Amino acid sequence: AAGKRKRAALGPGRAKRPRGGPGEAEAAPAPAPAPQEGSGTPQEYSIPPPVSQGKWKNKERVLIFSSRGINFRTRHLMQDLRTLMPHSKADTKMDRKDQLFVINEVCEMKNCNKCIFFEAKKKQDLYMWLSNTPQGPSAKFLVQNVHTLAELKMTGNCLRGSRPLLSFDPIFDKEPHYALLKELFIQIFSTPQYHPKSQPFVDHVFTFTVTDERIWFRNYQIIEEDASLVEIGPRFVLNLIKIFKGSFGGPTLYENPHYQSPNMHRRLIRLSVAAKFREKQHVKEVQMEKKKASKVLVKEDPTEVVFETPAEEKPVEIQLVKPESKPIVKDKKKLRKIQRKKQKKLFRTEA
Repeated sequence: AAGKRKRAALGPGRAKRPRGGPGEAEAAPAPAPAPQEGSGTPQEYSIPPPVSQGKWKNKERVLIFSSRGINFRTRHLMQDLRTLMPHSKADTKMDRKDQLFVINEVCEMKNCNKCIFFEAKKKQDLYMWLSNTPQGPSAKFLVQNVHTLAELKMTGNCLRGSRPLLSFDPIFDKEPHYALLKELFIQIFSTPQYHPKSQPFVDHVFTFTVTDERIWFRNYQIIEEDASLVEIGPRFVLNLIKIFKGSFGGPTLYENPHYQSPNMHRRLIRLSVAAKFREKQHVKEVQMEKKKASKVLVKEDPTEVVFETPAEEKPVEIQLVKPESKPIVKDKKKLRKIQRKKQKKLFRTEA
């Protein structure tokens, strides 16, 4: 009954379009006539076709997931990469006991031919695997200095799902291992053209710069007014460890001679701190020994008496008469009386 009511609502003027046979070509619908001025017919609006009319041919899909034991910063970084890459897929965390070659089977089940895998060790070291599954090659990096989109210093903004520009340092075309990494970065981070979840706009740039034997990843927004760049994030530094021929293993194609493991770096820091402490203790011991040691007498310097003038010799007077003993008087008043009497006697004799 509901179907009959719908058919009746079409009216006599809008009949149902007959289905064409397999050999007949489907006729395109005629465009709606423009409404005339003064006519009582309501104005009709036509929906514009989508911007991208091309066909989605590049079926690149990237699986982004991690192992158990990652911290909050790594989790936010992984989520930021998923938002920036509309051709990515997610999966549950992998157990630590599983071998890495199991990831190839996970990618096959998820219908992905590229993989970004974050591996956490000791709850403080983060490693990133970039792999072309299942044949390879694959590269292992140590991730350092991670900053995410949610930080306040990242003031830029871009359209979600827009396609990025990839900017590479000139050294990527000079060294063979960097050329291999460049092709791997292009296939993983570039959004395929006409992807259903992507937008037909280019408003941000991924930059890969090589400094201090490390690859620095930055994401900038392109401002339309003056074509200046504002950093969006995330940002991180990749320290290359090894490049393997296979996916998550196989023969080693390149090994970074400048790489230093985090364990060795922490060990050198501890040794330097211990060396400073030992040096301070040694200085204290030397100072204590100097204080306890007996003072060495310095020999007399013969030049010290050069400018000394000898004192005049005084004649020696020999007293032959014993001096008179003074009376011992305990009372001060009596002593004063005796002194007065002596003075009077002297005065009389002089007179």
